[in-house]
Amino acid sequence: MKCYIIAGEASGDLHGSNLMKALIKRDVNAKFRFWGGDLMQQVSADLVKHYKDLAFMGFLEVVMNLRTISQNLSFCKKDIANFNPDVIIFIDYPGFNLRIAKWAKQKGYKTHYYISPQIWAWKERRIKAIKRDVDAMYVILPFEKEFYEKKHNYPVEFVGHPLIDAIADRVQVDEYEFRAEHELSDKPIIALLPGSRKQEISKMLEVMLSIIDKFPNYQFVIAGAPSQDFSFYEQFIKNKPISFVSNQTYDLLSVSVAALVTSGTATLETAIFKIPQVVCYKGSWLSYKIGKSLIKLKYISLVNLIMDKEVVKELIQNEFNAFTLRQELTKVLDSDYRKKIFVDYYELEKKLGGKGASDKTAKLIFKSIKG
Repeated sequence: MKCYIIAGEASGDLHGSNLMKALIKRDVNAKFRFWGGDLMQQVSADLVKHYKDLAFMGFLEVVMNLRTISQNLSFCKKDIANFNPDVIIFIDYPGFNLRIAKWAKQKGYKTHYYISPQIWAWKERRIKAIKRDVDAMYVILPFEKEFYEKKHNYPVEFVGHPLIDAIADRVQVDEYEFRAEHELSDKPIIALLPGSRKQEISKMLEVMLSIIDKFPNYQFVIAGAPSQDFSFYEQFIKNKPISFVSNQTYDLLSVSVAALVTSGTATLETAIFKIPQVVCYKGSWLSYKIGKSLIKLKYISLVNLIMDKEVVKELIQNEFNAFTLRQELTKVLDSDYRKKIFVDYYELEKKLGGKGASDKTAKLIFKSIKG
């Protein structure tokens, strides 16, 4: 079995690596060639391009890098043709992957999509391309199956959310050793997750750090993204009573009592760890206005979208300021407020479908290839 996998972000690298491990269980001689990151490379050596070189955030940045994106598309097509895989597996990253899928379908390759593009949030017109170019779609959010099958008459497989596996299977951290390793005190920890890209980190950290002196009985720790070096964060944390942990977000969450989280997959990860959180988002004025006109959703966090109600508070754009952030963090540190969040978190995990997403997906892909 020869698989060509394209993941363009850190979350795709995580889910791609677990899918590769599950595919190897089905076929020990499975061969991979892939776009992804360090986690996928730990499973197989044939990394074509790293996601760090692919992530362009925001409308303006995409426009400025159109030439690079075009070159990557051309290179990817040639590389796939040279490898001649039994199946191409796309992991999210729709702007790039759907273009490759169109070409691949025309060339007669089997096209499988793991982790659907969020077309239910915006660019719903992409359903035409998906129905035309994608042979099999594996969705990880419970409402996606109904969206595809009832609204668009396109059959999909709901396999559950791979974060359940990723978090459940991780090596448990010893809190005493973790605190000692990172020179943390015995004060309760509040985790700061400002995102993974430079633009969002710059916007989020300034406000997050502005309230730390209002909570002297807690210590704040920044979760450094694997895609960024510590030197980038230094400009924000000089002379501030703040700690920093790089590329150990899960370990940090496991020993935290609360978190301030930039909207994205991290909101769901924080919820699975059962950590009360405040969800934060702030983009450029232009990007926000364009996004607001295109995206018609009641919520921005996956937690609230899946539950179809406000489980965690979302502070968006102008609401994301020092005053409101301080108010909402105070709430999530209150014991009665936390109990309500915990109840909703357990219900959320039930909706996510339990363990086994990678194994279920690997089984379906393997069955498709073998006929």
